[in-house]
Amino acid sequence: MQVGGTKVFWQLKRALDILLGLALLPLLLCVSVLALCFNPWLNPGPLVFSQPRIGRHGALFIMYKLRTMRCLTQAPSGQRFADTEIHRITPFGFFLRRYRLDELPQLLNVLRGDMSLIGPRPEQPGFVNEYTAAMPDYHRRHIVRPGLSGLSQVVQGYTSDTSGTRRKLALDLRYISQAGVRMEAYVFWRTLITVATGHGAI
Repeated sequence: MQVGGTKVFWQLKRALDILLGLALLPLLLCVSVLALCFNPWLNPGPLVFSQPRIGRHGALFIMYKLRTMRCLTQAPSGQRFADTEIHRITPFGFFLRRYRLDELPQLLNVLRGDMSLIGPRPEQPGFVNEYTAAMPDYHRRHIVRPGLSGLSQVVQGYTSDTSGTRRKLALDLRYISQAGVRMEAYVFWRTLITVATGHGAI
């Protein structure tokens, strides 16, 4: 598969990931402190939720989020779609999800090089195996670093079925093949709109 963008573009993209990631760390700190203060009453349990995800070239990494669901007494087996767990989301968790504040800890993943600010959304290993078996081109989305936001997120939004996943894959591959300043600016602008409106939050 042909990857869009020049070598200089991808180098600048990584440099901007680091600069913007560092610039947004104070926001992560403020949100984390506030969440820690409210958690004992509104969302009892650990502040941060971590989960294995598949990144660039199929590498496994641990992705971080602010926890938005009630804790389980027993860990669930296998991967699950978020909409099957919606009953566990606390009111405070819904607020964090609506404005994507729960995703802020992924700035640490960006700074570590696991992720980019923009790219295909990283998926759980079990889902990756399932989708790769059903969609031969699915592995191609791992050519680039996964993103905190991405074209499929701002255009398609959340999905929990195969047809929706196929549409998101097409958008992910379109992002990769048409990567460049124009595509990056478009996704960034749509991300700002998505955060401001709370569109597609679950």
